[in-house]
Amino acid sequence: MLAPLAGITDLPFRTLVSRFGAGLVVSEMIASGEFLTARPGTREKAELGAQIENTSVQIAGREPDAMAEAARMVADMGARLIDINMGCPAKKVTGGWSGSALMQVPDHALRLIEAVVNAVDLPVTLKTRLGWNDEARNAPDLARRAEGAGVRMVVIHGRTRCQFYKGSADWAAIRDVRDAVDIPVVANGDIIDADTARLALKQSGADGVMIGRGAQGAPWVLAQVAADLYGAPPPDIPKGDDLISMVSEHYESMLDFYGPTLGNRVARKHLGWYMDHVQTPPELRTALLTERDTTKVLRLIPEALSAQAQAVA
Repeated sequence: MLAPLAGITDLPFRTLVSRFGAGLVVSEMIASGEFLTARPGTREKAELGAQIENTSVQIAGREPDAMAEAARMVADMGARLIDINMGCPAKKVTGGWSGSALMQVPDHALRLIEAVVNAVDLPVTLKTRLGWNDEARNAPDLARRAEGAGVRMVVIHGRTRCQFYKGSADWAAIRDVRDAVDIPVVANGDIIDADTARLALKQSGADGVMIGRGAQGAPWVLAQVAADLYGAPPPDIPKGDDLISMVSEHYESMLDFYGPTLGNRVARKHLGWYMDHVQTPPELRTALLTERDTTKVLRLIPEALSAQAQAVA
C-alpha cells in the first residue's frame, strides 16, 4: 500500500504507482474544516481521483460533525474507502488537535471515529502512530476501541509522535496492536524494499505493509515488494529510454494537474528523487531543478537521466 504523504501522493503520483501495481494508494490528507469551507485547492485534491477503485481518501480534523460531513461529501464524490488520519506528527496539524495529537485524548478520538463510521456506508480505516510518546503508547487500546466502533483496518507507523521521523521504526511494537484486534493491521515506517518489508512483517505479525518515502523516485517499488513477497507479477522497471519516457510523462501530468507554474515547482522534488537513482552530475541536476521554462525542463530530462540511467536497477 502507498502511504499518504502531503505534497507527494497527489493524483499524478498515485496514478503512476497504480500503473505499476499497488494494493491500495492513499490520497494526501484532506483537512475536514478547510474542505467544508472550500478553500481554493483543497476540494480539488479530493475530487480528482476519489472514485478510482484502489484509492483511499484520507481525512483529518478535530470536530465530529465536520469529520462526518467531510466523509459524506467524499463519499458523494465516488470514494470507495475513507481513512482517518490520527498519525500525522506535523506541528501545524497537532497544534490544532488533529492528527497524532488525538492519541492524547482517546475518548475524543473515538467520537471522531464513530462520527465518520456512522456517516457513510463505505469501509473506514484508521492510521495512527504507536502513541504520543514512549510513556503513552496507547495504539493497541485505540485500535481495539476503533474496531468496536466499526473501523475495518488499522495502519500503524512504528514511531511515536514525539519521535517524528527520527531513529528507527519499532516494528516489533506493532505486534501489540496485532494481538489486540481481529481486523487487518498494516505496518508502516522505514519499509523501503522487499527485505525491510519481510522483516517488518516478521517482527510485527502485521497483515501487510505500507510504503511511503521508499516509493519516492521509485514508483515501481510497491509492485516489486508484492512480487518478491507474494509472487505477484514483477513490474517492468524502466531503464534508459523507458525511464526517460516515464519521467517525462509524470512531469507533464503534473503540469496538467496543477498548471505550468505550480506544476513545475511541485515536480522538482520528484525530479530530484529520480536523479538520485541515476547519479546525475551536480551541474546538470542544478540546471534541471532551477529551470522555470517547462519546455526547457522537458529537453533537460533526457540528458539528466541518460548520464547513468542504467544505474536505476
